[in-house]
Formats: sequence, structure tokens, C-alpha cells
Amino acid sequence: MRRALSSLIILFAIAGAGCTQLEERGLEEDQVASLPYKEPQVIADELQIPWSIDQNEGIFYLSERPGHIVKIDDGRTERQKVVLEKPLATASEAGLLGFVLSPDFSKTKEAFAYYTYTDGSGQYNRIILLKLDNGTWKETGLLLDRIPSGQYHHGGRLEIGPDGKLYATTGDASYNPEIAQDIHSLGGKILRMNLDGSIPADNPIQDLYVYTYGHRNPQGLAWAQDGVLYESEHGPSANDEVNFIQPGRNYGWPVIIGKEIKEGMETPLFTSGDNSTWAPSGMAFYEGKLYVAALRGSAVLEFDLTSKKMREVITGLGRIRDVYIKDEFLYFVSNNTDGRGTPLKKDDKLYQIPLAEL
Repeated sequence: MRRALSSLIILFAIAGAGCTQLEERGLEEDQVASLPYKEPQVIADELQIPWSIDQNEGIFYLSERPGHIVKIDDGRTERQKVVLEKPLATASEAGLLGFVLSPDFSKTKEAFAYYTYTDGSGQYNRIILLKLDNGTWKETGLLLDRIPSGQYHHGGRLEIGPDGKLYATTGDASYNPEIAQDIHSLGGKILRMNLDGSIPADNPIQDLYVYTYGHRNPQGLAWAQDGVLYESEHGPSANDEVNFIQPGRNYGWPVIIGKEIKEGMETPLFTSGDNSTWAPSGMAFYEGKLYVAALRGSAVLEFDLTSKKMREVITGLGRIRDVYIKDEFLYFVSNNTDGRGTPLKKDDKLYQIPLAEL
């Protein structure tokens, strides 16, 4: 299932010239309703810049950048308070970002989170343990601190791998891309740690959290059924990437971009090329395909790992921040209230669609 570009062109033509901004927005809202096939189901709406999706026993938990966790249970939405040790940063793209439930969440009510903060010495990112108590999440432990941060490029994705380790993506902090090549910096990396925050003995670079390096602004991680890890990251205005991740490898930034080749550095499986951008964020794997949320691409993208082809499977709903797959359904969140999008009515939203309909 995909929205046809020709349908959108016809709809815009109907609008004609001289529409007011309000009328244009009304048309934009109507476009979604008038397209000639079944729409994704809206599970929750009026979200506030959602960033990560997770689920436990049929209940969704979403992080929101302003500093909340949203619980969605059988259509009922509850915005839960998050009490943090450090004040959330208000820089662009910053805030409460990655969020993943502990594997034993049903028993412990614990989760891991990644957030950007400021203090007297500057702005940083940190990875923490949260505990849910009477509808409030409280920071109860610190796993890793002082991850580089800047005006942009915070990274922020957290995922627990099939090996039971916690993985985190970190950005190059925008002001100093060279840190991505410095294995002793936490910026521009995929990090791997034990769930207590310690360094795994089998990490590829001994005594370091670094799993891979040379990344610009990675925001998506997903494992295939065979345990292979894939990653998505933002390129410099274009040349966004989807990468096959191998422990200890160098993914090139800022030395190479796109399909450029240099000995000792990895080139991506897929790239948006020199003239287009996806701004890829969260990703998920299902039956040989990667599903990737695209912000500037305003789509959910499907990458077929066998045919090496990419197609848009969801468009017309604006900026998409994260995707999640469970029980043959694709879930995704829009991100139109982040100051860069054009909100549709009651945005942002959590959507659901059967994978069989894509």
C-alpha cells in the first residue's frame, strides 16, 4: 500500500490559487481522508513530539521530547510524569529521546532512557535507568554520562539486542565532526553495554563502550532474525545511510560520505544519494525487509535486503519519527509538532497498519 503522487497532485490542483493558510491547512487535513484506500488506524493522537515506541503485554509506552512517557492501553492515553536528575535541554532535536523497557519490565517496572541535559559545565546526553511508581517515572540509576551534545546531532536511539546488551546511538554533536573518528570519544558511535552500565568483556575494542564508530547522526537500530544488526543515520544534507553493522568497524564520517570508498571504512547498503534526503530515524525488521521512519522524507520506507530496492510504503502523513513491529502489524509515530513539520489535525499520532496491506 502506498499513496500515489498523482493523487496528491490532483488534490492540490483542486485547491486552486488564492487559498488562505487556514484553507490550505484544511485541504491538507482533507487529503488524508479522501485518498482512495484504507487508512492506517489511529491508536492515539494529540501526542507531544513523540520519539520512541515500546510495548509490553499489549500496552504501549512512548517517550515525548518535552519529558513525558505516554501510556496507551486499549485506546486510553495517560501522559505520565518523568522526574529526572538533570534539567532537559531545549536545544533543537534535544530532550527525552530513546526509551526502551527492561526485559523484565513486568516484574521490575524499569526502563532505560536517553536524554539531553544542561548543567553548569555545558550540554550533554546521558543514559539512565527509570522506574515506574504510581504513574510517575523516576531516574534511579546512571549508566553512562557526558555523551557529547551540541545544537544538533544527539543520536539517541536505545535498543536491547538479541544478546541481551543495551545499544545506544550517539551523534557527532554537530560542532566537531572529527570526534566520530576518535575511538576515545563517545560521540558519533554505536555504543554497547551491559544492562548495569558496565562494559561487556567481548566488546570489539577492549575496555571501551564503542561498538562501531564514524557515524554522523545515527537514529535507528534493528536486528534481523539471524542476529545481523542494521543502522540508519542522517547524512550531510543528503547521502543518508542504511548500514550493515559489523563490530569494531569504521563507518567513515566525516572522511567519506555516500558511496565513497576508502580502505578501512565501510560504505552503506543504501544511500539517498547526492540530491535527496530521507532523514531516517527509527527502524524495524520483518521478513527480509527493513522499515525505516523518514523525517524529511515524510514517509515510512521499505528496504528489501534481497532485491536491494527501496520503496515508500506510507506517505502523506508528514514527518515519521519511529516504527515498531509486533504481531504482523506496523506501528509508527508522526513528528509534525517538532517545529519542522506542518501538523495535521490532532497531530502527533500513533498509527497501526497490517504489514500485509503494505
